[in-house]
Amino acid sequence: MKNAHNITNRFTGSVIFTAEIQVADDAPMALRLGAATAVAVAAKADLSGADLNCADLRHADLRHADLNCADLSGANLNCADLREADLNCADLSGADLSGADLSGANLRHADLSGADLREADLREADLRHADLRHADLRHANLRGADLSGADLSGAKS
Repeated sequence: MKNAHNITNRFTGSVIFTAEIQVADDAPMALRLGAATAVAVAAKADLSGADLNCADLRHADLRHADLNCADLSGANLNCADLREADLNCADLSGADLSGADLSGANLRHADLSGADLREADLREADLRHADLRHADLRHANLRGADLSGADLSGAKS
C-alpha cells in the first residue's frame, strides 16, 4: 500500500522531505523511515539534520548522501553503502554499521560512541575528532583513515 512518510529535521521538527513509499500500514516505524530515506537519497535530497533515529537502513544505498548533522543513533546500517557520504557531526551512537562501506566518508566530529563497526570499510574515511568511545572496530579496515584527534577510549580493535 502506498503511503506518504515525512522526514523531519531533528532540531526544528520541520518536514524536510516527504516520500511516497510502499509499505504495509502496520509496518514498523523503523522500516517506514528506512524506505523514506532510500527514496530521499535516490532523489538526491539534502538530509542535513534529518531525524533518522533507529531507522532500518540495512543494505541501503546511501552513496554520496548528505547526512550532515543527521540523527542516526541506534539505526541499523548493517552492510549499507555509505561511500563518500557526508556524515559530518552526525549522531551514529549505538548504530549498527557492521559490514558497512564507509570508504571516503566524511565522519568529522561524528558521534560513533558504542557503534558496531565490525568489518566496516573505513578506508580513506575522515574521522578527525570523531567520538569512537566504546565502538567495536574489530576487523574494520582503517587503511588511510584520518583519526587525528579521535577519541578511541574503550574501543575494541
